[in-house]
Amino acid sequence: MRALRLHDDRLFPANDAIRSVARELYGAIKAMPIISPHGHTDPAWFADDIPFPNATDLMITPDHYVFRMLYSQGVSLESLGLRPAGNEAGDEPVESDPREAWRRFAAHYHLFLGTPSRMWHDWVYSEVFGLESVLSEETADLYYDTITDALARPELRPRAILDRFDIELIATTEGALDPLMHHHKINEDGWGKRVITTFRPDSVIDPDTPGFAANLDQLGEMTGCDTNIYQGYIDALRDRRSFFKATGATATDHGHPSAATFVLERADAEALYRKVHSGTFTPQEAEIFRGHMLSEMARMSLDDGLVMQLHPGSRRNHNEPLWRRFGANMGADIPLQTDYVTALKPLLNAYGNDPRLTLIMFTLDETSYSRELAPLAGHYPALKLGPPWWFHDSPEGMRRFREQVTETAGFYNTAGFNDDTRALLSIPARHDVARRMDAAFLARLVVEHRLDEADAHSLMEDLTYNLAKQSYRLS
Repeated sequence: MRALRLHDDRLFPANDAIRSVARELYGAIKAMPIISPHGHTDPAWFADDIPFPNATDLMITPDHYVFRMLYSQGVSLESLGLRPAGNEAGDEPVESDPREAWRRFAAHYHLFLGTPSRMWHDWVYSEVFGLESVLSEETADLYYDTITDALARPELRPRAILDRFDIELIATTEGALDPLMHHHKINEDGWGKRVITTFRPDSVIDPDTPGFAANLDQLGEMTGCDTNIYQGYIDALRDRRSFFKATGATATDHGHPSAATFVLERADAEALYRKVHSGTFTPQEAEIFRGHMLSEMARMSLDDGLVMQLHPGSRRNHNEPLWRRFGANMGADIPLQTDYVTALKPLLNAYGNDPRLTLIMFTLDETSYSRELAPLAGHYPALKLGPPWWFHDSPEGMRRFREQVTETAGFYNTAGFNDDTRALLSIPARHDVARRMDAAFLARLVVEHRLDEADAHSLMEDLTYNLAKQSYRLS
């Protein structure tokens, strides 16, 4: 069995002088609390505080980074214990034994060499569970038993994990029609300042959403507004935003296929709404409606103060057979080339100069950072850049982000780090990677005499903690 070792200087530059400064910068902020202002962990974990039952349910089932890679190498999702949710069940039986699913994962663990997932997992295995040998087919049962036995202890219940890793605040993400029952329970238990929700209205804004018309009807029933007409629809969205904010939300999140925005005249918006409500719209009209509603969400943010997040440029559910069999969010998202300069102009011209608005922009198209996003964020007061996301939430993605953005937008037009994860224990692992990469970037500037060391220490605190808290209005 090979030893599992996490080097103290991992991710720091090979140059001795830069590594020494990076080590000092990282050491000064290593123990700072974690702010996790955007993610997709299950709020039921924190509402019910029930122990995770086994290693598979903790480390594999919620993590599409894991089964995406395994699926690409011919490992079926059914063999990992994932049960089909769609109409096409497939021919392969579903693995019902979580230990066997874990063994299958362990036998293929070498596939993750050189990936961020390998780094995150190794950190969890070493730092959380004290495992000292590398996960492999040979050590699969040792890992499974060690992790599963540890999960029965009180210190590894979901709420205790937040305490153990000093996760000061974590935000989950719920759809506009979610009753937020788990968050109500969290609030009743006095945990509402630790675990908050985020308003995700895609299902009632994107006409291409399956069941969109039924969603609009449900929206009307929940709010008592007449969603058969445009004004009633707008009133209903305001009502839901108010409900989410009262439950603790400080932000909205929008996962549109593009960054297109439009500001329609009232009569045109009403006419378009009649089309999308009746289902008689074209693809172009769906895009215009989504874009107009992004501008409407920005306008509403001026009134209620909710921070906007936009995650465009992902062709979701690209693998249609897999989507039909297992449903959405099964790892078949593919990045798209995305325009921001033209697409965001209507929204930014209407609201981007207003200090009441904060719009945090993410991208999967790295080519847009220096060409479009950094210049935009370096000008419009409302616009901030979110950290590298999905495919680029990696050491190299973080380095490229800082290199392409900093000279034009600076550090203070970025929103700090968020982990955007579904896997609970990857949160401290991801934040540790981000802190190390920021330390490495700033250390190079110090050694090249482009940045004073005192300023570098101040920046480390801001990038680690303060910017996220300020950008998401969590003070």
